[in-house]
Amino acid sequence: MDNINAIGIDEIQYLKGHKYLTLVFQIDTACKRLLFVGQNRCAKTLLRFFIDFGKERSGKLKAICSDLWKPYLKVVKRKAPKAIHILDRFHVMKYLNDAVDQTRRAETAQLKRDGYEPILEKSRWCLLKNKKNQKTSQLAKLRELVQYNLKTVRCYLLKEAFQHFWTYKTRWGAERFLKTWTTRAMRSRLPEMKKVAKRLRKHQELLLNYFSVKERLSNGIVEGFNLKAKLTMRKSFGFRTFKSIEVALYHTLGKLPEPPITHRFY
Repeated sequence: MDNINAIGIDEIQYLKGHKYLTLVFQIDTACKRLLFVGQNRCAKTLLRFFIDFGKERSGKLKAICSDLWKPYLKVVKRKAPKAIHILDRFHVMKYLNDAVDQTRRAETAQLKRDGYEPILEKSRWCLLKNKKNQKTSQLAKLRELVQYNLKTVRCYLLKEAFQHFWTYKTRWGAERFLKTWTTRAMRSRLPEMKKVAKRLRKHQELLLNYFSVKERLSNGIVEGFNLKAKLTMRKSFGFRTFKSIEVALYHTLGKLPEPPITHRFY
């Protein structure tokens, strides 16, 4: 557990009814593994990780990636004040995609009520997926859509424009871009995109911290681990207790020391 420089914090749902796990991963270049599984996504759960991790190790952390879940933000600020706290790229793009999708849903319903052509039907993935990952049919649909002056299209174009933010080499340049982009979003008359702009302005420091770390860290690594965690839980079928799921996840993602001959857990 020594010499850990960077961690990522996230949550996944493990049972219906808003039953969540808090997961903490090591995400630095030395190693990438699961460090902690906690029940619920609250401040008390994450606080337990830092207590187990120890004050000395917490003081040596250089970077922490997370989303904007308030209980996590409060605990990180309290227990690892020296670490650079980063609002990572994965979650920012998720906020933007959610804004596009919610706008699309509302406008699809409005067009239907007004008796217009259902141009936005079957357009979800061509608006949300990266162009390089789209099928030929999705690219064709996208080319058709951008010809229309729709709220969804304007929202999509704002989302795509934000991608340029990640290409900056300096914090100063990224800050200027963010100011320009949030101003455009606030003047767009698109309620969902205005919400995102307000959110990014409020947590601007966390977002710009992305450019303060030599190695550009992202919770994309954590999201990859989360997919593996969900796969482990699906394979475990009848496991319904936190303890059994915890053991399965540590065995699968924790890179635990193993004797020469051992079983494999899923």
